[in-house]
Amino acid sequence: MIPAPHRLRLDSGALIANWRTLDAMSGGAACGAAVKADGYGVGAHQVVRHLAETGCRDFFVATWREALALADAEVAVSVLHGVRDEDMAPALASRSARPVLNSVQQVRRWRDGGGGACDVMVDTGMNRLGIRPEDVAAGLLDGLRVETLMSHLASADEDVAFNAVQRDTLAGLRGRCAARRISLANSAGIGLGPDYAFDLTRPGIALYGGVVSPAFAGRIAQVVTPQAQILQRRLVPAGQGVGYNLTWTATADTEVAILNLGYADGYLRCFSGKGLACSADGIALPVIGRVSMDLTAIDVAAAPDLAEGDWVSIAYDLPAMSAVSGLSQYELITGLGPRFDRIWA
Repeated sequence: MIPAPHRLRLDSGALIANWRTLDAMSGGAACGAAVKADGYGVGAHQVVRHLAETGCRDFFVATWREALALADAEVAVSVLHGVRDEDMAPALASRSARPVLNSVQQVRRWRDGGGGACDVMVDTGMNRLGIRPEDVAAGLLDGLRVETLMSHLASADEDVAFNAVQRDTLAGLRGRCAARRISLANSAGIGLGPDYAFDLTRPGIALYGGVVSPAFAGRIAQVVTPQAQILQRRLVPAGQGVGYNLTWTATADTEVAILNLGYADGYLRCFSGKGLACSADGIALPVIGRVSMDLTAIDVAAAPDLAEGDWVSIAYDLPAMSAVSGLSQYELITGLGPRFDRIWA
């Protein structure tokens, strides 16, 4: 296969260090890993391999298609979207994945179909997925082999009273069904402290370099660094512009490089004119002009030796890029497209 002209450099050491940090912050609770959306876009198979070797035992995906893609990894996988009629056959046949049942209908479907171990989502106030706490108290789950009773925090990244309401609602269900474990905290939930850890935490974005809680400041490492090849180097004379609508104009003769990278790859048009800098050999190379679908221009006056075919690293610290773009860290990492080669180091 022909190598792509852009790649994601993925730091396995940073990924492992982030999981170990989150595991320590989880206290006595086990620390799992959300690997849905192909490991937040970085590659679920590699994430699972690295974290399983490090000690992670619980992994979470969204759909059964994602779960089946990880079948050869031979790890415990929970399928967060539960089980549809279409999912029953593969779910019953799976030896390592189990559904997170989200509705009365899913509970009945799983029970009537002869399903085995499962997890169950309880809605403690987010009004997204989950059965009602009253359903648990009324015995809806009686007879099921529930591994984990879980819920999801609506505002874990904010200091709001409703976090404690959700925590206490879930805690009040302990012992009301035969669940072996209780789980509430996502990445930001871990940052809320030990009262939210229960028996199992489920970090996602923080594994991949996201900082969504003040508790993570200085403790979470960047995992993903996009890189792109120079497609052309050119001299732009003073007074001439670069890119669509010529939004940047050279104030002096300027050496410019055109990168094989654009918003079709997830390097978004909104990054245009934001003062961002790429780098090569530690030299800052400002992005200039408008980011287009497949091309981005940078000022390479400070790097006279850079030439066509050389590689440039793209600034992509998730908290910083979120602040610049106004987009969430989740959007930024999952939006890095399939045209990138993904290279683990």
